[in-house]
Amino acid sequence: MKSVLRLSFVTVAFLLFPVFSFAAGLPSANVFTIRAALASGKPTVADFGARSCIPCKRMAPILEELNNELKGKANVLFSDLNESRDVASPYRIQMMPTQIFFDAKGKEVKRHIGFLDKADILKELTAAGMK
Repeated sequence: MKSVLRLSFVTVAFLLFPVFSFAAGLPSANVFTIRAALASGKPTVADFGARSCIPCKRMAPILEELNNELKGKANVLFSDLNESRDVASPYRIQMMPTQIFFDAKGKEVKRHIGFLDKADILKELTAAGMK
């Protein structure tokens, strides 16, 4: 019985690992960090969601990977709307996740609602002027 309980605990812990590892990913961007990114002269993707949102959890490792790969070329941001509620209104966020792509001048060029894979994010950042 103890081995079954131990195995169950290990299984549950293993299954929940991706949920908790998400918190160690990108920090949640607020209005000020988003504005700073938009003023940086680099294309930006801002993903608006929540750490508890299923598609957001699936996108978390993609965003973290892109953030590491694109340093100096583009800004990759995540804003947890549960942590920074003031972010939703200025960017007219109605559903999660919503990705907004901005060009190097900070102008919105594309908006997408739902899961977006790495290839599509790269495609949109390239269209927004990423070199």
